[in-house]
Amino acid sequence: MHESPAASTPYEVLGVSPSASEDELRRAYRQMLRQTHPDVGGSAAQFHAVQVAWERIGNPVSRAAYDRGRFDGAEAPASGHSYSASAGSSASRSPSSASNASSMKARMHGHPGGQARQRYLSLLREWAGRGTTVDDPYAPDLVRRAPREIRHYLAKALAEEATAQLVSGLGIGFTAWHDVDPGRGSDKLDHVVLGPAGLFGILSEDWGGVVELGRGELVGEALGETTPMDNLQASGKSLTRTLKVRFTALIVVLPDDALAEPLVVPARGRRPTTLAVPRSRLIGLLRNGLPGMDRGSFDKVFDLRSRLQEGIRFVEG
Repeated sequence: MHESPAASTPYEVLGVSPSASEDELRRAYRQMLRQTHPDVGGSAAQFHAVQVAWERIGNPVSRAAYDRGRFDGAEAPASGHSYSASAGSSASRSPSSASNASSMKARMHGHPGGQARQRYLSLLREWAGRGTTVDDPYAPDLVRRAPREIRHYLAKALAEEATAQLVSGLGIGFTAWHDVDPGRGSDKLDHVVLGPAGLFGILSEDWGGVVELGRGELVGEALGETTPMDNLQASGKSLTRTLKVRFTALIVVLPDDALAEPLVVPARGRRPTTLAVPRSRLIGLLRNGLPGMDRGSFDKVFDLRSRLQEGIRFVEG
């Protein structure tokens, strides 16, 4: 399993440059061990992160493997780098082309991850500097040197594409729209998914770290001041008002290692239930809906799909 582009690199954890010498790396490791040790006021999580960082780049062999993109010492990805799908793979095809391959695929519309990937490429080239030729914007060494806020856009694009791949396999009873503009100046909805279990608005994210629930909002070191659940609720409300539809639930989908169990904010008033789930739990939720929830009739789903198909607009790059 390859690390998230948004995660702190071992060099960042140790506070050194990727070009640091072995002596500089060793001194930084020893210093960070002293600073983060729980006995002197550090945290167990920070102390563990320093140890993991050293395991990955603490000797020339593991460091060279990491710098080549071989994150766990296994074989390098078939694509030649860590962050982009190989040509012709199912992950690199658009959902529409994937759905044409089999009549059993869900109906897919829009371009998942399109805006986030374009934003990543634009910011990366701006960061690299005018006149600099970027031959491969997904080269591991280049991705890791980029500021974390730029890497986050790539992580988000990959997260959206991963969600779309899962949704595409749900079957012909499901329809999904990606990169949806909810109107009224709200943030985009990464995915709107309609099926027998209801209508779901989905945010696909990857901040490269663990999150938890605090006072009805996701919190974590990597999130900063971001309020994803509030933003998702605002976007869902905008689409509800624009198209006169009502969501069964709003879902934040995260990598499995970002949270162990679903985190739920119960419905309040006319607001739908909002929850964060590990990616491995998403398909079951979309198929079965929320516990105790009535499934919609075929006619109701068909009418709602027609309304969404006519009214949904997509974000521009």
